[in-house]
Amino acid sequence: MNNLKLRLIVMNFLEYAVWGAYLTCMGRYLANHGLGTHIGIFYSIQGIVSLFMPALMGIVADRWIPAQKLLSLCHALAGAFMIAAGVYGLTSGDAVQFSLLFTLYTLSVAFFMPTIALSNSVAYISLGKAGLDTVKDFPPIRVFGTVGFIVTMWIVDLCGFQETAWQFIVSGGLSIILAVYALTLPECETKKEVKSQSWVEAMGLKAFALFKQKKMAIFFIFSMLLGVSLQITNGFANPFLGSFEAFPEFADTFGVKHSNILISISQICEALCILLIPYCLKKFGIKNVMLMAMFAWVLRFGLFGTGDPGKGVWMFVLSCIVYGFAFDFFNISGSLFVDKETEPSLRSSAQGLFMMMTNGFGATIGTLAAQAIVNRQVYNLPATATADEIWAGWRMSWFIFAGYALVVAILFWIFFDYKHEDK
Repeated sequence: MNNLKLRLIVMNFLEYAVWGAYLTCMGRYLANHGLGTHIGIFYSIQGIVSLFMPALMGIVADRWIPAQKLLSLCHALAGAFMIAAGVYGLTSGDAVQFSLLFTLYTLSVAFFMPTIALSNSVAYISLGKAGLDTVKDFPPIRVFGTVGFIVTMWIVDLCGFQETAWQFIVSGGLSIILAVYALTLPECETKKEVKSQSWVEAMGLKAFALFKQKKMAIFFIFSMLLGVSLQITNGFANPFLGSFEAFPEFADTFGVKHSNILISISQICEALCILLIPYCLKKFGIKNVMLMAMFAWVLRFGLFGTGDPGKGVWMFVLSCIVYGFAFDFFNISGSLFVDKETEPSLRSSAQGLFMMMTNGFGATIGTLAAQAIVNRQVYNLPATATADEIWAGWRMSWFIFAGYALVVAILFWIFFDYKHEDK
């Protein structure tokens, strides 16, 4: 039993280590190589492919290719394309072209995003076959995914890869390692006889019937509106901190030199805040917990707008601390609410709908809108703009994001009517 858990811990560690190698620092690389105006599209493509690739790969894993073998295949392809993107970036230097880099990156992400669900499936099936309780035994295993994410954030930072395409090489290399390792994982059988389904059922779209319920319709709409915030700091926090290199008083500060390590406080707090969710949901109910998440997003963005890497670095640290509440109290609590409020036959589809509204539509709209705002406030400034004018543009961008989160929170408080009984 312990051997199985250890094997699944290694799988989860590598799964999220692949992502952590570039997710929070890719924006800095792009900004430093003349692609700052394209940061949003690089991050939004994750949401776009998440609308269909996980569902398609899920069908393949159910019917034709065992989950652990499909996990291996997807990681092999994702790793190969990501390494190709890294090699191209390194050999091209400042002459790197958006079209080719984006194409290679998109192909990699298209095969990586389904692996998150596939790795969960491998873990659930393996634990179930071993007679273990997935609800009890999976969360401690999954925590090591966050550990892996943090470890590669630190490695990329300390190796000086934040501003280079080496981050893609590290990510791709880890994908290849996991592709090989996945072949050693327990066998996950396919379903020999699969009930005939319509495309609507197979893609989980039957859950859209939940929009007929006013309460659920309002919840899913606000999930999308709050999902807009999810990828903004992943895409723009690191290039924002890197912009302080233009100020002599900030250029050598820890927050500028080691932005990824500073940002990793967010992931550390994210792991810790998971422990508070059961108590908070029981004590305050879903509406108040979601409101906590929304106001945490206001602080997350607002503190970035008011802080600096010098004496104001405490504001950046506080912003990273509240991220744990902003992310977990929204994503995990929202997922638990959906599970509680939907009938058993629709629960899996409803979870897919929740992910589609948040990480699909919401995150995609959010990163593209954020890019438009940052372009207007920062990247489209004249070449003669001073460092102070660029900083002012960044501050205005963060305040706009904070204002948006505040408006969503107020509207949610007004329109989402849900009675909670303290137990």
